[in-house]
Amino acid sequence: MPWSTDSKPNASGAFRAQVTICPITHVLTGRFTMLHRPLRLSLPVALVAPLLLAGCFDEQRDTASSEMGERLSVAMLQPPRSGLTPLSDDAFKLSRWSAAETLIRLDANSDPQPFLATGWEQLDARTWRFVVREGVTFHDGTTLTASDVVNSLTAATQAIPKPRILDGVSMTIEADGDDAVIVRTEKDDPLIPNRLSSPQLAILAASAYGDDGRINPVEAGTGPFVLKEINGVTSARLDRFDDYWGEPAAAAGIDADYVSDGTARAAALRTGAADVVEAVPVSQVALLDPALIHEVPMPRTNTLYLNTAKGPMADPSIRAAAREAIDRAALVNTVYEGRADTAEGLLGPALAWASDYRAPLEAPTAPGAPDGAEITLATFTDRAELPEVAVLLEQQLTRAGFRVNQEVREYAHIEADALAGEFDAFILSRATVLDSGDPVAYMFSDFACAGSFNIAQLCDPAVDEALAYAAEQPTGEGRRQAIMAAEAAILRTDAAVPMLHERVIQGESARIAGAERDPRERMLITEKTAINAESES
Repeated sequence: MPWSTDSKPNASGAFRAQVTICPITHVLTGRFTMLHRPLRLSLPVALVAPLLLAGCFDEQRDTASSEMGERLSVAMLQPPRSGLTPLSDDAFKLSRWSAAETLIRLDANSDPQPFLATGWEQLDARTWRFVVREGVTFHDGTTLTASDVVNSLTAATQAIPKPRILDGVSMTIEADGDDAVIVRTEKDDPLIPNRLSSPQLAILAASAYGDDGRINPVEAGTGPFVLKEINGVTSARLDRFDDYWGEPAAAAGIDADYVSDGTARAAALRTGAADVVEAVPVSQVALLDPALIHEVPMPRTNTLYLNTAKGPMADPSIRAAAREAIDRAALVNTVYEGRADTAEGLLGPALAWASDYRAPLEAPTAPGAPDGAEITLATFTDRAELPEVAVLLEQQLTRAGFRVNQEVREYAHIEADALAGEFDAFILSRATVLDSGDPVAYMFSDFACAGSFNIAQLCDPAVDEALAYAAEQPTGEGRRQAIMAAEAAILRTDAAVPMLHERVIQGESARIAGAERDPRERMLITEKTAINAESES
């Protein structure tokens, strides 16, 4: 795609910059190169260069025009992987743009709340009834009915592969009249309402589902914004949906560009090419106005997993020595430049309720003397900060009396060895709540005897008992208490030493108001997101 820059005064004497920029890879050495024709520069090069770094934005902003100002420009971290089908991780983009909606939404405590379903009841341990909201119009003009819900959810259950939220879940859905559906599961599952909140189970119009099994979300959702165009892995365009069942959107639409380069996303925020920017790199923060930067705690914990089955760490007192050797504050301040939270447990501030239910551990194992015990500390390169964490941890463990060897590879080349227990210690940045908004699945996967991701090789009856009890509880205060009891049982083993909780840095221009800062990354632009009138005046 060619790029060009043009600048000329409009009727009011204000200058308009029209910039089409793609790809940023053509700005590598400080020289501007051309794709198909010479670049005409009417703006100073010093002004154009940051715009070139802003990614593939097609901007035509008139300083005297409020019409363009009513649309929101968003720089997304990653392009879609599956054509924006809701049965993949692309579903989170449809959710963050408020284009597709689910039967249920979660509140700050991860408790289910009405959305496209106005109410529900559990008929027995394996049967649920959900009442479908009346008066909802799809973007294609059809009306939401129970049969549409059955169609969307059945497509998800039959997909290959299944959406992640349905891993291990056998579920059938049938209409109960025109305004309700019955959901049946093969096993008892108190998290069915939470599961139905996953963006991967969004309800789309029948027109979205093709005979070939493909799903096209264009003009098929129910949200305040209608998806109008999918431009491959470059951009997407959404307009306000005037027939939305709820509060109409304040903005006229959304122009979403996929900008994988972190420097380019930061430049887009700095130059005003984007109103909202996903995941600004820590390295770019110092170059930006602090007022544009917002740190959002993530449900992701940087954890040191210790091998409980063999090697020096099989001794609980040696694991305790490793626990005591870790200086969490040094990791946060050095590697993350202070933009992370020191960990007090497995679950961090992204789960607002966790600290309310956490109590100090009783009688933790006393640390022993490493006496030069030789250990292998491993991690992977895919997350750039983890090798840096490994360097600091090696220093801390060495001071405590360990002899440390490092093993650092790409994740694809190290995962199998980690799961097989080949390392004494493994550094992992781990998501602590999966699509249901509930941490029990993560805890079971990582710390139960039968866990499929049990890097620590832990098999402790007290842990299994605590996890089984938590899994049986319905959502609410009782389940939260049981989850924190399970966390305590895990921490008593020192199989995992939580070090810090990560944050994501979200950029918002001065002209924007009402962008969501969602730890679960389900919401970003909503019907309330708008241009700040004061910034436009």
